[in-house]
Amino acid sequence: MARFSRVKKEHIGMSPNALVFRGTQKVEKSEIRIIDYDKSMNVDMATTGTDEIAQYKSSPTTTWINVNGVHDSKLLSEIGEAFELEPVILSNIMDTHARPKIIAYDNAVYISLKMMRYDEEEEMVHAENLVLVVLEKVCLSFQEKTGDVFDVVRERISRDSTKIRKSGTDYLAYALVDVVFDNYAYILSMVGEQIEALEERIIEEDEEDVLEQINSFKRELLYFNKSVKPCKDLVNNWMKLDSGLMTKKIELQLKDLQDNIHTTIESHDSYREILSDQLNTHNTNMSNKLNDIMKFLTVFSVIFIPLTFIAGIYGTNFEYIPETGYKYAYFIMWGVMVVVALFMIYIFRKRKWL
Repeated sequence: MARFSRVKKEHIGMSPNALVFRGTQKVEKSEIRIIDYDKSMNVDMATTGTDEIAQYKSSPTTTWINVNGVHDSKLLSEIGEAFELEPVILSNIMDTHARPKIIAYDNAVYISLKMMRYDEEEEMVHAENLVLVVLEKVCLSFQEKTGDVFDVVRERISRDSTKIRKSGTDYLAYALVDVVFDNYAYILSMVGEQIEALEERIIEEDEEDVLEQINSFKRELLYFNKSVKPCKDLVNNWMKLDSGLMTKKIELQLKDLQDNIHTTIESHDSYREILSDQLNTHNTNMSNKLNDIMKFLTVFSVIFIPLTFIAGIYGTNFEYIPETGYKYAYFIMWGVMVVVALFMIYIFRKRKWL
């Protein structure tokens, strides 16, 4: 399936409020994890239904409800009813190909972005959609599958006297987005190390698969940029957001978030330029290699052209020619020709011209 565009024909013209899953199902059954906390207490529990979550709507504590698996329209409909979410929010949650963005609604703030991981064996960047819905006392997070980068946030919540334990849902949303952005930088550094190592191979070894590696990394950086670049607008819009759910207490944190994503984008641009330079270097090496081959063949031709010219004019029709009366002279001639041809092929392959 295409990594950059995944629009199905049946989704064309669909109502923006339709609860239809648009993506690839990655878990068999949705799971819900609830973390409820304030300055003095912290409760962490897992559930598969929505009966337990409605009570947190009016709870004085701060509650983080994480849902793994967004394919279950019935579950999302129940969550929407429990927290009075607008249908368009639920519809956007089920669209896993949504562009990163932030939108303020009457009673909620919707944040969509991509959570990524890097597979070192496949040398590929994989992304899944992450949605945060920030309410007054509840922060809902929706992921496509189990497994994320939020363990550090959960660990901070589990410790007493941390800032996150004393703050509201806006700070929790910032903390989650900040970890995702930090993961962007980490993934880019992993790809960058391989790009820098590739540069040494181009200069020292000049292997045949270098061009394939360069194109592969360019493709992964393009896919990475598709998910990360819109986050710049996301943060800028967040800083200008007019919503009572986002307090001025996190203004400094948002500026840090802005610097974080700017740094990541600048690093991405630098690695993209490095790849372009590597491609130019590789093409230059190939050109130099071709010139060396042409130089050798030219020298070889210059040596034999006059000999061929003389043989062409005078021929070999002399009276005294050795071995003309030998029974196997014809086959010996062919043997010599084959040996010379094989020797030339050996020389060409040894010099990596073939």
